[in-house]
Amino acid sequence: MEPVLSAQSQSYYAILGVSPWASPIEVRRAYRELSKRYHPDTTHLPVAIAQEKFHVLNQAYATLSNPEKRKLYDLNHGYSRVSVMQVPSTVRNQRSSNPSFSSRSAYLDPSDRPLSSGELFAVLLLGATFVGCLLLVTLIGLSNGEITF
Repeated sequence: MEPVLSAQSQSYYAILGVSPWASPIEVRRAYRELSKRYHPDTTHLPVAIAQEKFHVLNQAYATLSNPEKRKLYDLNHGYSRVSVMQVPSTVRNQRSSNPSFSSRSAYLDPSDRPLSSGELFAVLLLGATFVGCLLLVTLIGLSNGEITF
């Protein structure tokens, strides 16, 4: 994905071509790659365009490389520095209009979900292996005379 280098309506993350949860190392790598591409001395673009793009790139990197500035930028532009599960707006509207609204889902925790078919198959294989091992131990015990009924 080619990052867009314009100051109008572009976030600093889009300018650098990184996600809002990118690490400082990822931000630095993206900046270094783009600075080589858009530096006025090393690009084939006209000097005025290259200088403008390089200036925008430097602004984005100066903000996102500084932890305090990045935190303030994220706060002002609606980026969350904490991964939080948001309640869908339809559920939020139902709850506000109907105080006795309760979730129709039995799974309140997103990690509490039914097992997939692959997971069920793995559990079945583990169970069959366990039962097979018990039968094998019993047969060996019977053949050696260590177990009597």
